[in-house]
Amino acid sequence: MNSDQFETGIPAPQGLYDFEQERDACGVGLVADLKNEPSHKIIEMGITVLKRLMHRGAVGSDPDTGDGAGILLALPDEFFRLVLPNKLPARGKYGVAMMFGGCGHEEELEAAVTENGGSVRAINAKGCGSFPRKKIDSLVEFVKTYKAKGLAWIVVNADGTIKSQIAKFFTPEKLQEIVDAMDGQPGDLILICADKDKVVFDSLGALRVELSKMLELTKPDDFAFLWITEFPMLEWDEEENRYVAVHHPFTAPMDEDLELIDTNPGAVRAKAYDIVLNGYELGGGSIRIHRRDIQKKMFELLGFSDEDAQERFGFLLDAFKYGVPPHGGLAFGLDRIIMLMSNAPSIRDVIAFPKVKDASCPMTDAPGVVDEKQLDELGIAIKETEEATEE
Repeated sequence: MNSDQFETGIPAPQGLYDFEQERDACGVGLVADLKNEPSHKIIEMGITVLKRLMHRGAVGSDPDTGDGAGILLALPDEFFRLVLPNKLPARGKYGVAMMFGGCGHEEELEAAVTENGGSVRAINAKGCGSFPRKKIDSLVEFVKTYKAKGLAWIVVNADGTIKSQIAKFFTPEKLQEIVDAMDGQPGDLILICADKDKVVFDSLGALRVELSKMLELTKPDDFAFLWITEFPMLEWDEEENRYVAVHHPFTAPMDEDLELIDTNPGAVRAKAYDIVLNGYELGGGSIRIHRRDIQKKMFELLGFSDEDAQERFGFLLDAFKYGVPPHGGLAFGLDRIIMLMSNAPSIRDVIAFPKVKDASCPMTDAPGVVDEKQLDELGIAIKETEEATEE
């Protein structure tokens, strides 16, 4: 297995233009050795639990050998790991997990996005250059649902010539540079997105999975696992103008990043980890903070005064006075595991009371009408919106 073919068969989006060099510079790698991971004991435990959970068979069959009734799923001996650089969004759709790529942008595109903390990235849909214009336009509309303003595309014709709706903005030489950077070959379709990083990652991640479905590249019986580790500890909230916790405010920082808490908090990595299967999050967890001084510093970074922290989390801070052992955990989503094992198209197919897109429940007709007495007992008041009043 290699990183470019993981999950969908569509190569992961690359930055323009020096992908390999920039990926190395970002410290992103796909490795199979988890023994040096600070949280390796929990990760190894998670693998053991998964192998037992994902044994499809009757009670009494051996999950290690497959003896007895049932079928032992062919799980890999090695689980790969992706270390996230801090420039990637830490959560969200797990197509994003594969979005490692370069940071260099061509001058003509760079100014339009980098001032807003954005980037230019692309994927090469191999052999899709024969798509009719209508289908390409449908892909452009598809990424707009992920807040992208559009999608630039380049088709490499069978004779090696280039066709693109952005050709008028570039010299032929510059277009060829982009094609070469993406390893474009005759018959390929290169799809480019330029925007803020989160928009780019969400859009191209979803587009890559959509292309995989269109081309039927994903085999339902394949199980491709991935551990994602070293999430950023904090991310900057532009609306609140402060740092917020990516996971939660009790996640422990990496030991080697403790000195960065005061000088460069945005670069601090967390002892957090997620397990991903075929692009879906199966579970996640973290090692918790067990030192009072570090927890106090975390609250300060999140904008809590000493008084606020004591009022809201005094029970925790007081407990630290008596000594707290290092601790952590990992939680699995059993319904998601069952969905993947049964090849169900949606998680709603495997849960008892599924909700539809508007969050209503067709089995119980929830949400329903609540009488005033019930609201009064709970101290809840309903406020009508202007739209409801007009109706």
